Amino acid sequence: MVTVKSTPLELLLALGQSSRIVGSAMLDGPVPQGLAPAEWEPNVLADQLPSREVLLAAEPDFVFAGWESNLGQDGLGTRTELLGLGINTYVAPPACVFGSENSDPLEFDDVFDMISEVGAMFDASNEAESIISDQRSRLKAIPKNDGALSALWFSSGEDVPFVGGGTGTPSMIMRAAGLTNVAESEAQSWFSMPWESFVASDPDVIVLVDAPWNSAEKKRALLEGHPAASSMRAVKDERFIVVDFATTEAGVRNIDAVESIANAAASQ
Repeated sequence: MVTVKSTPLELLLALGQSSRIVGSAMLDGPVPQGLAPAEWEPNVLADQLPSREVLLAAEPDFVFAGWESNLGQDGLGTRTELLGLGINTYVAPPACVFGSENSDPLEFDDVFDMISEVGAMFDASNEAESIISDQRSRLKAIPKNDGALSALWFSSGEDVPFVGGGTGTPSMIMRAAGLTNVAESEAQSWFSMPWESFVASDPDVIVLVDAPWNSAEKKRALLEGHPAASSMRAVKDERFIVVDFATTEAGVRNIDAVESIANAAASQ
């Protein structure tokens, strides 16, 4: 298998499939300690999407993509094209589809369904059910913040902030952590929010996504130096919650993000 994005790689590792993975691309950070066998390292084919030639040189039977856009004319090739080359494909069902509306908010049950489905595909149903059972228990044990704190999820962007809407993984994580998403009414996973609306939302806390290419520190400095955003209560009172990017797309580490955010919120 070749994986594209961190979430497919991490799911397969959690299911004990490391020996099947011949290459990975577009990783969002290092593989978490303890998720892979000792001394196992991913064979990184490319920092972004690999070329078709690089993909074929890895001789995969299967490509597991984290985003729909990874498989297309501008990506590795369409699913039909890859099938013609003997390569089956799978796209994570909760994959991000930017710019399109979705009336059905993502729930943890959707993530668990994906884990179960992938487990069944690779004869790892027992491992999948163990992961799901453990995560359900962890969800029940998370401190209840009861929505008392409002929050805005700041993913990226300088000219225009890119934030978490009401239907994707960010909103799912915030709900599970007991926060009220100020952008809950937006029927998108992520969307561009004008600075005027960003500032006017004035949440109790701001969730900063920490990515290797766009750190939480950089986002915080941007807000603190912005002529309007610097007046927001959360910015003035330094009420920020930091979460790793690789935990913010649908996968086995969403529970880590919920626990981290819930614990940070409890101390606000």
